[in-house]
Amino acid sequence: DKLVFVNSGQTLTIEPGTIIKGKSGQGENASALIVARGAKILASGTALEPIVFTAEADGLRRKADGSGYENGGNLPFTARGLWGGVIILGNASQNTAPADQAIEGIPTDEARGIYGGTNDADNSGVFQYVSIRHGGTDIGAGNEINGLSLGCGGNGTTIDHIEVIANKDDGVEFYGGTVNTSHIVVVAVGDDGIDYDQGYRGKNQFIAVYYEPNTGGSMGEHDGGTTPEDGAPYATPTFYNCTYFGRGAGAGKNTLVFRDNAGGNYQNSIMMNQDKGATIEDLASGEDSKARLDAGDLQYKNNIHWNVAGNDSTMQITYAGTSTEDASAHANVSNIMIVDPMMTSGTLIPTANATGATGLTGDNFIKDVSYYGAFDPASSTHWFDGWTLIGEGKVIAK
Repeated sequence: DKLVFVNSGQTLTIEPGTIIKGKSGQGENASALIVARGAKILASGTALEPIVFTAEADGLRRKADGSGYENGGNLPFTARGLWGGVIILGNASQNTAPADQAIEGIPTDEARGIYGGTNDADNSGVFQYVSIRHGGTDIGAGNEINGLSLGCGGNGTTIDHIEVIANKDDGVEFYGGTVNTSHIVVVAVGDDGIDYDQGYRGKNQFIAVYYEPNTGGSMGEHDGGTTPEDGAPYATPTFYNCTYFGRGAGAGKNTLVFRDNAGGNYQNSIMMNQDKGATIEDLASGEDSKARLDAGDLQYKNNIHWNVAGNDSTMQITYAGTSTEDASAHANVSNIMIVDPMMTSGTLIPTANATGATGLTGDNFIKDVSYYGAFDPASSTHWFDGWTLIGEGKVIAK
């Protein structure tokens, strides 16, 4: 009911199988869970007993014998904004001035909504096998809460196997920090799938974004800084093995947007079914994402595109701004393959053209796998099957 805080020095433990329901309400009545800077959350669900955050209107409940769930999924995927979301704040660094910022979606006069610091190894706890459903309520003036907001999370935090489904705003947004994530699925959200800004520098692998037809914004909205835009550290996160399936043609939405001096490294991923390709901001002067590309802070290599920008090879990645150059010919852009990954009907698992990738070796987080996209072509199941709402087979229809 309304904003619930885990205060600095406190630890909130949520047991596997727990269902948490947020009351409806906007503005001062918005409901959300906020893990404040200096606090911890220990939410370790399992594949058999995930932790579910959902709206009070959702009929989901545990079976009396504890063997699973029942009455879930009664809400349509158009039922967005029924409560807030989950916000985890930390002490890692960002590139804004002042260094401390108020998280989006929380009133700016709430001190427990402040994030930022100098400890890039900060540990906000564990968040695993968690499904976040039907969130994104509006707290006022179009200021909506993301499904999962990570404000200056440090790389001591563990975040993996997360579903955000039917959120009104973005799926997952990173505000600075260095937190690493894996096995994230964002489904049927109203705006962007993955959003980062303020100098985010974490590592991410096995990330899936799936839009319902004619719903959603850019699959990835990637900003570098806000005030100032050219502040250090630059936003240079790593994304390997993503599968982004878009909303379809006709809305003018980009696959990825790099702007405000954002860098980043996307490799071994599959981008599908979106009106426009990736865009890189190129300003007339000053630091911009084109400068990050020139410096090697932005790289886009070894990615499959299909049904993106009408499969026009000249439009898969372009500059937004003054440049007349061909972005696809840049040294830090290479091997955009316009080929059909031939996903099995009703799945996001490719059956062709998705093997033979060169993985990243020797990294302490990114796994070295030889396929493109978030799902192994040799598997007959998704890693989200069994513990998510999308995994119940009610969403994907190709």
